[in-house]
Amino acid sequence: MTELDLGGVLRRIRRVADLSQRELAENIGVSKSAVAAAESGQRGLDARALARAAALAGLRLVLVDGAARVVPGMDPGAVVDEAGRRYPAHLDTRYTDEGWWHDEHRYSRRRLWYTFDRDRQRRDATRRVRGTPADHQLPRPGDAPEQRAEARRLARWRVREAERQRRFLAGELNGVDLGFRCDCPPACDELEDRPGPAVHAPDCPCRCDLA
Repeated sequence: MTELDLGGVLRRIRRVADLSQRELAENIGVSKSAVAAAESGQRGLDARALARAAALAGLRLVLVDGAARVVPGMDPGAVVDEAGRRYPAHLDTRYTDEGWWHDEHRYSRRRLWYTFDRDRQRRDATRRVRGTPADHQLPRPGDAPEQRAEARRLARWRVREAERQRRFLAGELNGVDLGFRCDCPPACDELEDRPGPAVHAPDCPCRCDLA
């Protein structure tokens, strides 16, 4: 079906629901003449009224693709701009720290959380690499630019620490003068489980790495 047969659909709904035109009109909040005109093809019918009519017959309106699979509408919980407006449906949203954004370094504009590229060529180039997203992105904890910057810093720190550990286990640091001697007891190792300043047990005689 390439074109909706509104009249046929309404008549099917009325037959399944066992309703006259007047009864259907009363149940969906339109006039009887509106239902009659829609059935005869003289005028259309608001999609919301049509959905209410379908529900009376235990039916629902859906979009289907060429393989008859149901295609849902775009997620209402997707990201929006600071005024609460949805982004253009045909373009793809992204974080402002992915690619270019004129924030405090240009024009004194504060960095927003999300944006999109109006240039379809840039959009299509990104899609060729990453694929076409089915929807706009959903907001997640940690989306603030400051939080994302801190997450990247911690990720870099973990990579450096993993490399140091690899080199140590491989014996690449044997004979290297580390510039200090550590006499920390095992209790200090149990406390050292997070990035940041070194933490020592109360009775530690060494207290190395402390500023």
